[in-house]
Amino acid sequence: MKLRELLEQIPYQIIQGSAETEVSTIAYDSRKVERGGLFVAISGFQTDGHKFIPMAVEKGAAAILAEHAVEGVPENIPVLVTENNRAALAAAAAKYYEDPTASMQVMGVTGTNGKTTTTYLVRSVLERIGRKTGLVGTIENRIGDTVIPTERTTPESLELQALFRRMTEERVEDVVMEVSSHSLDLHRVDGIHFDVAVFTNLTQDHLDYHKTMENYKKAKGLLFARADKSVINLDDEAGAYMADCAKGSVMTYAIDHPADLRAEDISITAEGTAFTLVYEGGRYGVRLHTPGRFSVYNALGAIGACLYLGAPMEEILAGLAENPGVSGRFQTIRSKKGVQAIVDYAHTPDGLENVLNTAAEFVKGRIITVFGCGGDRDKTKRPIMGRIAGERSGYCIITSDNPRTEDPEQILRDVEAGTKETGCPYEKQVDRRAAICRAVDLAKPGDVIVIAGKGHETYQIFPDRTIHFDDTEEIRKAFGEDCL
Repeated sequence: MKLRELLEQIPYQIIQGSAETEVSTIAYDSRKVERGGLFVAISGFQTDGHKFIPMAVEKGAAAILAEHAVEGVPENIPVLVTENNRAALAAAAAKYYEDPTASMQVMGVTGTNGKTTTTYLVRSVLERIGRKTGLVGTIENRIGDTVIPTERTTPESLELQALFRRMTEERVEDVVMEVSSHSLDLHRVDGIHFDVAVFTNLTQDHLDYHKTMENYKKAKGLLFARADKSVINLDDEAGAYMADCAKGSVMTYAIDHPADLRAEDISITAEGTAFTLVYEGGRYGVRLHTPGRFSVYNALGAIGACLYLGAPMEEILAGLAENPGVSGRFQTIRSKKGVQAIVDYAHTPDGLENVLNTAAEFVKGRIITVFGCGGDRDKTKRPIMGRIAGERSGYCIITSDNPRTEDPEQILRDVEAGTKETGCPYEKQVDRRAAICRAVDLAKPGDVIVIAGKGHETYQIFPDRTIHFDDTEEIRKAFGEDCL
């Protein structure tokens, strides 16, 4: 494909060479440049792709796309410049892979919490009615039953468009995907045709990147400005903003406010949740395998999306009832002695509060919370999460999450500052495995152990290594033969 064809949606300046040059592939990682390909130099947060232009040339790049003039590129290799190469990469990738999302229905979910569960609920319904579905998300990517590993919630635009192309070739009809605030702000999802967008909620997270909650909210709002139809949680303070951003029709949902989809008569037990859905004058019974008020919100968002995607209400309700839940999302493991453990991905203040409030609905003894905060991430939420855990637990064990490049002891001290304020008894244990074992030692029949922060993750990241670590595996080992 010619350069001018790839970049027809993006303004660019020709520094040298011609836009009529043919390129065979696209790469933004110089190590993946192929002979005859286009190298897109991106100014990253940790390194600048422009530094690797010589390597790309050496590997046979036929053209360079930069964000400023560069020196030393042979005269026979065209150099083009755009203002934002992330946006340019997304546009070029969509063109290169022949605009695959134009031939599928795409549903995107954004929000601080609930994205993964909402996408799985929608997928469950769509597959029940015989639609082949693609999934893009935090835990995994899928094409039908084929699982494709994922490294981040929303992949880079080039990988995304390649995945969508593969989906179209395998006759996928609908795509359900998580859409992170980073992906919206960094143009990873530019060029995707969103038929439906769902807003779950907005609470503190990612301030290490966005700096302010206002910036975080605006990033989320970009999705609704692009989607043909929007499904929005009006119980969340940011819901009205998302509705104002929406370019197309809007369906609202809520528990506490008037909305198109409302939940009444909510019943929460250790086994799951039931509620009455009120929609267009009708009343419908909804059953879910996951306990919690947050599960009701996830279900309402999924119901709205499925209605917009053309699923009949009776099939939606059956699909929700069949869904077994998501790995690492309020996942329960019980011991024969009557101790219940809950493994959950809750790594934000709101997420942790939701999980602990739900556990409080059915706990007969005390709640023992094992939790921590990740390194190299928003530090301001650490004491907040420490305080939330202390206020809602009978005992806290503050431990490591993914320390990354930070001192684990310092992270624990940051969290401890909030827990201290509550008067809740607690201890610190840097070793997460030891912390889980300690919780089991302390637990008595009727107690609930909440292990929060990592959920589905099967690794732990340290400054010098990444090791295998799975909270679900660890609690089963700690329970030993006592595990059901």
